[in-house]
Amino acid sequence: MLHTKAYWEDEEIRKLASQLLDRADWHWMLNGGQMLSHGWVPESGFLPYRWDAYSELLAMYLLALSSETHPIPAACWNTWRRPMSDYEGIFFIDAGAPLFVHQYSHAWFDFRDRLDHYANYFNNSQRATQAHRMYCMSLAPEYPWFGPNMWGVTASDSRKGYRVWGTASHPPDGTLVPCAAGGSIVFLPQMCGAVLQNMKDMYGKDLWCRYGFRDAFHPEAGWYGPDVIGIDLGIMLLMTENLRSQSVWSTVMASSEAKRGLELAGLVHPSAELSQKLNEEDSNPLPQSIESGSSDGSKKSKPSAQPRRRRRSSAHAQPRETR
Repeated sequence: MLHTKAYWEDEEIRKLASQLLDRADWHWMLNGGQMLSHGWVPESGFLPYRWDAYSELLAMYLLALSSETHPIPAACWNTWRRPMSDYEGIFFIDAGAPLFVHQYSHAWFDFRDRLDHYANYFNNSQRATQAHRMYCMSLAPEYPWFGPNMWGVTASDSRKGYRVWGTASHPPDGTLVPCAAGGSIVFLPQMCGAVLQNMKDMYGKDLWCRYGFRDAFHPEAGWYGPDVIGIDLGIMLLMTENLRSQSVWSTVMASSEAKRGLELAGLVHPSAELSQKLNEEDSNPLPQSIESGSSDGSKKSKPSAQPRRRRRSSAHAQPRETR
């Protein structure tokens, strides 16, 4: 909705998008606490879970902070946990969740040159992707098709249904998921791009279809998911567009809501002196603890593309087969 409101030069679209944004009662979703509830159902009320640890929650909390009608206190940004992980000397914030949690918020918000008291979250996702790649490479003795240019597992379909790959309850079984690398292509363009190209070159006959990559596949079993799932293909499209033109980032970041949310969260541009120091230290592992409020952010170049707005068309785009 935020991107729609900022992108289209159409008063009706902007009005409807604003109404939807304003209807979200974020303060109510705190349910008397300082962290957002996972949800509410009419049969039993609020779910017993909270958005209480690092995940795809970044964008949600920014929207909640920036709400013009039902905002949550700025202090809520500091209440959720940021547990540290260490994989082969790569330190990063991670709560033991699949790789997608390091991707989704970055589809809309450009965190590259911003940091709060804890981290530069773009750099953190870079490190999470690097660690994930190394983890997949370590599985090569068991799954020989895994390697430095063929890796990536995250929540997806499988031969046995939906699986949250990469968690303790669902360890990998050799299934590969294109959107794992595709959703991280802005973080490690060459490494992730090589994976997608190799998947298409080696398995394209069965893996690539009219709408792009199938959701998942298992080379040894000869299994290729029958579906193309929108949320998984979508993260690849959004991240690829941000890598190509930065247009999604630029449009969202130019909105008043994004600016207000980032300011309230304390996600600021570092000073020149701090940027230089962080650049010098960027090759070093993240600290094992973030209790001291240290960060790992480094200065990145600002997006060169300017936000572009579009007028609504009455025509309906039809899917086009990729040859």
